[in-house]
Amino acid sequence: MDVKTLCLGVLSMGDASGYEIKKVFEDSFSHFYVAGFGSIYPALAELTRLGHVTCSNIEQEKRPAKKVYHLTDAGLQAFRQTLSGTHPHHRVRSDFMVLVVFAHLLPPQRVEQILATRLEDIERQLKLIDHCVSENGQSAPGTAFAAGFARTVLLAGRDYIEAQRGELLKALREKS
Repeated sequence: MDVKTLCLGVLSMGDASGYEIKKVFEDSFSHFYVAGFGSIYPALAELTRLGHVTCSNIEQEKRPAKKVYHLTDAGLQAFRQTLSGTHPHHRVRSDFMVLVVFAHLLPPQRVEQILATRLEDIERQLKLIDHCVSENGQSAPGTAFAAGFARTVLLAGRDYIEAQRGELLKALREKS
């Protein structure tokens, strides 16, 4: 799945500015997909060129006009077609996992800090999911499923780290 496709998905929920689309990536999608303005705006420009979205300028007081994007019928059709043909890979890019794999090359104190930071990040992500659910509700059954899946994975990760970190740190200290 690419940023263009996910922008179509966000716009299938309603018209939005680039900033509002980025907020969805930061909030609702943060546990499974990361994208910033540097990839969102080029994606929106390409989607506009393809006729999958239209853009209108909304005048604002004491600010530049806000560009609001709207999904066209062709864009919705392209999004549905992509969804229908996409294999459900579950890929994870994790700096945390890279650090843990090479933990034997780090001082045990650094590994302890890495684990503590990951636990803090998990708690932050759980709160974010809960906030998004309470603020936005569950507008679609898949949204509720995705939030539940993310919570389950995060809770399992937290429980695993808490249960296993003592053993990992002990093994690393013995090698030091």
